[in-house]
Amino acid sequence: MVGDATAMNACAYVVGPRSGPAATLLDLAPRLGFDKVLPYSGVALAERQVLETPLCFFLFAEVADLQTMRSAAQAIRFSSGRRVRFSPLIYFCGNPSLETIKTCINMGFDDVITPPFATRRIEQRLRRQIDTALTYYETASYFGPDRRGRLETAAAAQNNRGGGQYRKLEIMRNLATGVNVLSDDLLIAL
Repeated sequence: MVGDATAMNACAYVVGPRSGPAATLLDLAPRLGFDKVLPYSGVALAERQVLETPLCFFLFAEVADLQTMRSAAQAIRFSSGRRVRFSPLIYFCGNPSLETIKTCINMGFDDVITPPFATRRIEQRLRRQIDTALTYYETASYFGPDRRGRLETAAAAQNNRGGGQYRKLEIMRNLATGVNVLSDDLLIAL
């Protein structure tokens, strides 16, 4: 489990100002069992870090304006390195709103964690990101996890893509090997 430090060969990058919620995340991450916890200092360092710890989590601290995090999220999501590009992006939001959650979804975040910030609950949420096959989509305006409703019909799902070419990727994250791409399909929605 994530809380077992011997089993968590992963690095947690904390993204955000070095005070307030980010400082709290820097204190919390070691208790979640991460081998290494670092403040985020750019995608180039993360691309080197995955050579040491095959999987990196990017823990985004709550900020007043989520748009200030867009450039960091895009740099990670569009990294040339597969292990960084498919890393989990997690936003910690003390005061969630529908608009904040929509913004996180559109920015390609894997999860938005809201209170209560109990260690066991966070561990469970992080655990969902590893050893599970996940579907990602890449379109002209989006790259991230599949966010379509699980109860939608196939026809409605196709209509939500807006037509055009897109990629559907199946990935699996593993603590020993990092990110594995299980399938990569180029498709056209009509």
